[in-house]
Amino acid sequence: MKNAKFDTIWDSLRASYWFLPTLMAIGAMALSTLMLLVDSAEIEFLHDVRWIYTGGPDGARQVLSTVAGSMATVATTAFSITIVALQLASSSFGSRLLRNFMQDRGNQFVLGAFVSTYVYSLLVLRTIRNEDFDFFVPQLSVTVGMILAVFSIGVLIYFIHHAATIIQASHVLAEVSDELHDAIDRLFPQPLGHSIPDRYRPISEIPIDFTENSRSIQSERTGYLQLIDDASLMKLARQHDLLIHLRHRPGKFIIQNSDIARVYPAERVNSDLARRINKTLILGKERTEQQDVEFPIDQLVETATRALSPGINDPFTAIRCIDRLAAGLCHLAQREIPSAYRYDEDDQLRVITVPIRFESIVDQSFNQIRQYGKTDLAVMVRLLEGVYAVAKCAHNPVQRTALTRHAEMILRSSQEGLSEEYDRKLVAEQYNAILEELEEP
Repeated sequence: MKNAKFDTIWDSLRASYWFLPTLMAIGAMALSTLMLLVDSAEIEFLHDVRWIYTGGPDGARQVLSTVAGSMATVATTAFSITIVALQLASSSFGSRLLRNFMQDRGNQFVLGAFVSTYVYSLLVLRTIRNEDFDFFVPQLSVTVGMILAVFSIGVLIYFIHHAATIIQASHVLAEVSDELHDAIDRLFPQPLGHSIPDRYRPISEIPIDFTENSRSIQSERTGYLQLIDDASLMKLARQHDLLIHLRHRPGKFIIQNSDIARVYPAERVNSDLARRINKTLILGKERTEQQDVEFPIDQLVETATRALSPGINDPFTAIRCIDRLAAGLCHLAQREIPSAYRYDEDDQLRVITVPIRFESIVDQSFNQIRQYGKTDLAVMVRLLEGVYAVAKCAHNPVQRTALTRHAEMILRSSQEGLSEEYDRKLVAEQYNAILEELEEP
């Protein structure tokens, strides 16, 4: 990653509800200044344009006061509706998905449009003067304010539709699924079957005395590992001729003073180097999907298990989650997972990371849903159908073994959880179809 720190800051700004409205408010200030300058210039041809406001100062004040007051009211209402949507999302889909709602560009734009119109109207309103010796009515600026008010009405109509759409389960799950596919494309860019250089194959370049002659680096902070600044880490390893073995991958929770890496050789490690290595590991209060492909998977799993809880009892939402997970696993099965061994430009081993394994991703996707939904026939059948869909995309023996294991666990769980013999028979038929697919070369 070229600039991990910048990406982290940008991701936090995208997740904030104030950033885009603030930019739009600043834009409104600039627009008001520009319009007032044009009005002050008294350009002749503007007086001949019929749609420009031609009223007096009292009317201009009334128009702008009405626009500003209505925008303040509408902005408050929009913010209240957004808070209600966040509460509903938290109770229905889980707190993990609140970040997705905060990142929603539509909500941010709506609030920004109302605030910008309010700010623009106030700034223009203060310039209107009707004294005999100092008379000024910014006609073009007032006209632009009226245009912004009409535009805000359209934004309000859009917001009503948008607020009703973003809380629908289909929309929420589609957004999370898109994040999952984007993360797979970003983290696993190589398609399955591409030629792998020899340097990425299993290596024997780790020093024999690595364990005895390496030094452990402790974390300076507590938090979730959001990003690894791999460019800076590789640069450090080359400058000091080191071999760095990372102990965690993005998404894991790190406790202060716990081991985050081992560095070889130990005699080259000092407090300054330890501090610089800590800086390459960016920690935060919550997980992000930038380098953590498991995060959107956990969001889908949490939504599914919450839907299967007795208090909600919504198996259809759980089935939609299974469909999205199966699509993501199919995508992942067709990508080459990068090696844990990272080399510099001189083909010298410098960094050893914690690899992501396909079988562990499958476990994370299906285990909890299987455990929560073993008494529901539709969920069990759809789980097997999901495994079957992934099996058709999987060509690696390791992947097929993992899928076979899950099909067997789903079958056993259904035999225990389903009381009706006919239901168990349906699950067994789907299981046999999966075995036939997995046995094909």
